[in-house]
Amino acid sequence: MSFSRMRFGRRSEKRAARHLKRRGYRILAMNAVTPVGEIDIVAEDGETLVFVEVKARTTLLFGHPEEAVTRAKQATLGRAALYWLKSRDALSRPARFDVVAIMAGGTSEVQVIENAFPIPIR
Repeated sequence: MSFSRMRFGRRSEKRAARHLKRRGYRILAMNAVTPVGEIDIVAEDGETLVFVEVKARTTLLFGHPEEAVTRAKQATLGRAALYWLKSRDALSRPARFDVVAIMAGGTSEVQVIENAFPIPIR
């Protein structure tokens, strides 16, 4: 991944975190690395733990940002979230996956998709 793409990704994650805070989420971790994958943002929405995947695009040439959260990506995120929950003895907490889709550019738009896909069986 090029440095400029990495920088764009990190800026998008920070933008997503600001947006989520304005919606009342409490950010617990950014770029949470586990042995099985990375979680862009871990947050709380009330009592619910939320694992957030951030996808950003500057053009629709490769589709809408949320379309990049494929089944394979969902599986990786599921494993990473389960690891995160187990390592914090938090398996009994309600949890969900959200996707933050960002279209950057002239008419910048941030969309939060709550419960974007199911959490794997714990």
